[in-house]
Amino acid sequence: MNKLIRNIVIILVLVIIIFAAGPFYVLNEGEQAVVTRFGAIIDSNTEAGLKFKMPFVDNVVRYPKKLLSWDGDAQRIPTAENQFIWVDATARWQIVDPMKFYESVTTLEQAYARMDDVIDSSVRTVIAENLLREAVRNSNQINDVVAEEPIAVEDEESLKALRNLTVTETQLEPIEKGREALSDAMYTSAAIIVPQYGIELIDIIIRQIRYSDDLTQSVFNRMIKERSQVAQAYRSFGEGQKAEWLGKLDNDKRSILSEAYEKSESTKGTADAEATRIYSESYREDPEFFEFWRSVESYRKIMPKFNKTLTTDMEYFDYLYEQTGR
Repeated sequence: MNKLIRNIVIILVLVIIIFAAGPFYVLNEGEQAVVTRFGAIIDSNTEAGLKFKMPFVDNVVRYPKKLLSWDGDAQRIPTAENQFIWVDATARWQIVDPMKFYESVTTLEQAYARMDDVIDSSVRTVIAENLLREAVRNSNQINDVVAEEPIAVEDEESLKALRNLTVTETQLEPIEKGREALSDAMYTSAAIIVPQYGIELIDIIIRQIRYSDDLTQSVFNRMIKERSQVAQAYRSFGEGQKAEWLGKLDNDKRSILSEAYEKSESTKGTADAEATRIYSESYREDPEFFEFWRSVESYRKIMPKFNKTLTTDMEYFDYLYEQTGR
């Protein structure tokens, strides 16, 4: 009896120890696991739920089942024409074979290190094989864009002249692939390698491309030159318009002055004729008084201008001595 009780106690203790060691584990949604025994893989689970393992000897290694992101460092890469650009890419990936993943890389840190090597190499290879315009543009739509009229010009000829002046460059060279196609090429190159790590590569996207310092300065200089040409074209067009309008104003001024002069001369002639008529009528009324009045008016205007008078023995001075002028 004592022996039976002792055996029961021993069994209960063993059961408690086994359950304390955890013969079960819970796999949550979005997780997958690899079960190892003394370092060797014995099982893998990808479905959520309550799972069994051998206490003390089995080890559960959990991995995420969801999509993971890879963000590498920007790389300075030469293009096919040896123009250096900085390329910043990102990617999405997923662990699809946890057993193979455990065998090849084991940890997420090691996986990211392998992804760095594979994707960086793919990005560098694709960029180096293509021209700069293929990396920075995704379509030829820019060549179809019609620029809005910069200023309002009334006549069609002036508008056409302004357009001709402001054309600084021909259309940009067309692309054959574009940035999206380059991203696909990077993905194709890398997707062949990563399955050996139990990984599926979802996509690779070029997140940002920026010029290196020397290329940036070259681009800025080109932009400044183009804008300066356009500004000079506007100045030239403005000077031409100014000269044209000043010419019109000068012609209008001449025309107005000519008409005014003609009108003033006509008015002056009419006034002189009227004055002559009045003088004639006055002369007929009293010829002697008219002659006297004309002489006095003449003395008033002319005499102050004489510095000296040498003789007054002239018919002109007769009215200075006698009212009758004799």
